[in-house]
Amino acid sequence: MWPCSLSPHTSCWMEATPETRGADEGGRTGCGSSPHAPSPAAPPPILPSISGLQDKWEEKALKNKSFDIFSDVGHMALDSLMKCTFGKGNIGLSHSDNRYYLAVSDLTLLMQQRIDSFQYHNDFIYWLTPHGRRFLRACQVAHDHTDQVIRERKAALQDEKEWKKIQNRRHLDFLDILLGARDEDGIKLSDADLRAEVDTFMFEGHDTTTSGISWILYCMARYPDHQHRCREEIREILGDRDSIQWDDLGKMTYLTMFMKETFRLYPPVPQVYRQLSKPVNFVDGRSLPAGSLISLHIYALHRNSTVWPDPEVFDPLRFSPENIAGRHPFAFIPFSAGPRNCIGQQFAMNEMKVVTALCLLRFEFALDPSKVPIKLPQLVLRSKNGIYLHLKPLRPGSGK
Repeated sequence: MWPCSLSPHTSCWMEATPETRGADEGGRTGCGSSPHAPSPAAPPPILPSISGLQDKWEEKALKNKSFDIFSDVGHMALDSLMKCTFGKGNIGLSHSDNRYYLAVSDLTLLMQQRIDSFQYHNDFIYWLTPHGRRFLRACQVAHDHTDQVIRERKAALQDEKEWKKIQNRRHLDFLDILLGARDEDGIKLSDADLRAEVDTFMFEGHDTTTSGISWILYCMARYPDHQHRCREEIREILGDRDSIQWDDLGKMTYLTMFMKETFRLYPPVPQVYRQLSKPVNFVDGRSLPAGSLISLHIYALHRNSTVWPDPEVFDPLRFSPENIAGRHPFAFIPFSAGPRNCIGQQFAMNEMKVVTALCLLRFEFALDPSKVPIKLPQLVLRSKNGIYLHLKPLRPGSGK
């Protein structure tokens, strides 16, 4: 959920975002400010994307065979991001939008290939290779699309009526929020900052969200008692409604604890990187000089037995208020931490909660004992052999 935190080899696409600059520079963007907050009673704009995913799974479930959920979740996550970032998803996509879809997916794959290949770590060598040239072409497609959308949106906002129409919308997309954001001095974001923020948001919210949702549903299947308890909590909150509103999410306390325990054992990003801007001195006398590239192993950190008793045991109650109290804030960092933590962590948590809740209302999830996932730590935590689950459609209102 943090591009340059993931790897030092992503700057061509991400460029100078708050993630890739120093903390003092990153503080300037102020993109957390929003000209218009969504109504708590408004339904999330990603619901059509989730509905499409569920319809696809309904058809697959009728075959009574397990299937790999990862790629389906990935398509849904990218479609949701297109809606929330640019205000449009796969319905009525133009040729340019389709190229953008493919470019974002290509960039993710190429970044992983570069990390895995030691000879590609050298910029000069990498840009001479076919993979390096392909990376640059995908960067250009992504940048051109973002620049075009920004130009069109800015032109539309010159019309006072259009601006008022956008402000009165039930849902602002991410670009609208950025265009209305100002820093502490009242200065708006530059075009370069706008593009950098959008590119960062798209990367953070795609593969990482896909990984998070997929492992959450895997854990639901692996721990059916917890799955049942989460489903009952959701039913109690929604009552007769079959749709979710923003203000429902804060009430889903057990589901939230379940998700956090999943992220503890299956962090979407198993390790992140930092380049030291100044020397770091350790308590045992050792030190690292400025400029050092260090890796923070989140997967191992979340299994530290001095913080997490019986670390391999799945227990959502580790995240109850009484158990959280007194625990070091950096003991659990699925969204990284500090001034360069994930800019989209609240969006990611809300999206994953909505997807999980709606899927629990429509399906019962069970494991396929013949296809146990083999964890594969890459840019995000994947499974080497897919995440195969059995899905059983639930009759509306019956839970059976």
